[in-house]
Amino acid sequence: MVKKRLANTQADSLLRAGSETKPGPSVSKTAVSRTAPGRSAAHLQGADAVDTRALRPLHLLEALAQQQSGSSLSALAAQLEVPKASVMRLLQALEGQAYVMREPGSTVFTLGPRALSLGLRSLQAASVAHRYRPLLSALVQRLGETCNLTTREGTQVLYIDRVETSEPLRMTLPPGSRVPLHCTASGKLFLSQMPPALCLALVESLHRERKTAHTLTEPAALMMEIDRIRKRGIGTDNEEFIKGMVAIAVPVRNAQGQCVAAVACHTPTARLSLTELLTHAPTIERTASLVAQLLLSGPARV
Repeated sequence: MVKKRLANTQADSLLRAGSETKPGPSVSKTAVSRTAPGRSAAHLQGADAVDTRALRPLHLLEALAQQQSGSSLSALAAQLEVPKASVMRLLQALEGQAYVMREPGSTVFTLGPRALSLGLRSLQAASVAHRYRPLLSALVQRLGETCNLTTREGTQVLYIDRVETSEPLRMTLPPGSRVPLHCTASGKLFLSQMPPALCLALVESLHRERKTAHTLTEPAALMMEIDRIRKRGIGTDNEEFIKGMVAIAVPVRNAQGQCVAAVACHTPTARLSLTELLTHAPTIERTASLVAQLLLSGPARV
């Protein structure tokens, strides 16, 4: 009996030794140090994997936001390093909720209206607006004219924010106002930043209402003007939206160099001609650069 117990004890010892020397999963010191008390490294790794999957829709929207002309399923899968089948399921779910869209029969996906609206609302939020509004205010003080922060929302220009001149003669368009693309400085600037083929398709689909005698309504003439703006990099409105008012707009670019917004200034021709207003373009471009820095990173110096 004693011999039998001794043999069992030796066997148990060998089993324990084997389990202690058996190689286990490799865990970095960093991962171990971040493990909360009572939680194993395996549990932590599982939680990280779940978190990564949960963030995939946001990563997908971010990838689409970097491509102004849209992106294909293959390109998105390669960029995100996720299987095509998984990306397709995400795209279909987001498309069903209007966060993603595509033309019928097309394989190119772009941001949908709900994603664009979310971005616009974040720019208009008080927590963000109070940071860039001093930049617009300082610009108005320098120029003596009304200045705006605008962006494109579908087939219109949306006024995100605005600081008015103190001059009694002025045009009033409060934040949230929408104006046409084809006859405004910001609108034509946004059109000029699109690939030419997409720009032409959008121009032809617009309701190109004649607002004044100077409004360009024929697609060919409008495309020539847009091409000039593309080369100059400054949007102009020469009494095309409102008689007696001129305006210029310069781009606000994101980290990828895409035009995501514009800083615009308009004035009555009784005070400045379009040629005179264009001499202030470098000052407006400086403000647009500061706005971009602020929105991308943090506070900027005026």
